[in-house]
Amino acid sequence: MPATDPGTPATDPAGTPSAGSTAGTWPPPARRPTGRDVARLAGVSQATVSLVFSGSEAGRRVSEATRERVRQAADSLGYRPQAAGRQLRLGRSGMIMLAVPNLQGPFFGRVLQGVHQEAGRHGLAVVVSSGWGSATLAEAATAGRFDGLLICSPDDSQLGELPPDTPAVFLDADPGTDRARPTVELDVAGGMRAAVEHLAALGHRRIGHLRSTHAAYTFRRRQAAFEQAVRELGLEVVELGVSLNDGHAAARIVAGQLLERADRPRAVVCDDDVVASGVYQAAAERGLRVPDDLSVVGMDNVTVAALLAPPLTTVDLPGEELGRAGAAALAGLLHGEPVPPVPPLATSLVLRSSTAPA
Repeated sequence: MPATDPGTPATDPAGTPSAGSTAGTWPPPARRPTGRDVARLAGVSQATVSLVFSGSEAGRRVSEATRERVRQAADSLGYRPQAAGRQLRLGRSGMIMLAVPNLQGPFFGRVLQGVHQEAGRHGLAVVVSSGWGSATLAEAATAGRFDGLLICSPDDSQLGELPPDTPAVFLDADPGTDRARPTVELDVAGGMRAAVEHLAALGHRRIGHLRSTHAAYTFRRRQAAFEQAVRELGLEVVELGVSLNDGHAAARIVAGQLLERADRPRAVVCDDDVVASGVYQAAAERGLRVPDDLSVVGMDNVTVAALLAPPLTTVDLPGEELGRAGAAALAGLLHGEPVPPVPPLATSLVLRSSTAPA
């Protein structure tokens, strides 16, 4: 048997590397970009790149314009700093937790997308959780698994005392929840007013409202805005409560109850788009057409809104922007930077084809 050159990979009879060979793999492994590559592209020193991604007070010595140039260079190269050693030095895990009421809620998918985008810019990983209570949050805050918390759309039972040294930011929550910590609000009241005013402008004088039964600040704000708008416009109202966590099936049942009333309204405002999809199904089951027989307005502007037939008129709540703003505020807290108040994020009415004149 001929000797085999130890520097040559073994081959099968066809001349291709054998299954056990590691040489000649395809595609060849790409070289991982380094801090030196980033420094060259950004036109700065390697020391500056290290400072930008250090996550320490020293990084603040670099101007914001330079930091942004370094981040853009890193993004374009696909550079990710080696986080393990840095986090160990700082006594951090490099992870933050996003706590949402319901993982199946499509709006929270929009929020998570924004959180991921911004957290990645700061070298942070994101873990999302639902079904949490005040005790769960307190435990997560003290166990050292997470550097900070983002608490989105909490209801009253989920709020408790967090350890005072826990970095935390509240999203879509009452700004009075914890005045020592940042809160990023959505202008849900303005969005609800726009929805009611739109139906009134179409001539609807009697409207239905499928409202959330959850005890959360965001839904109290929507309810208060709805009541004020219908009062100022002199509208008649039929209201029913629905559990948003029970999803489309629960919404369909409650919508059916509304549509079977002898005095059923010809227009309905829903506290979210999933509820609106339940209204569509309940209407179809009763031979009612949207918008000829029933105008429908939702809230959130999640993907399903544009896919319904006809597409749903809804209030756009900028979930991605909410997530980005919250993650940026939390990163500021983790870096020891002052976090200025964030004005309520604007909402807007997206006009599609689900409403028509009375």
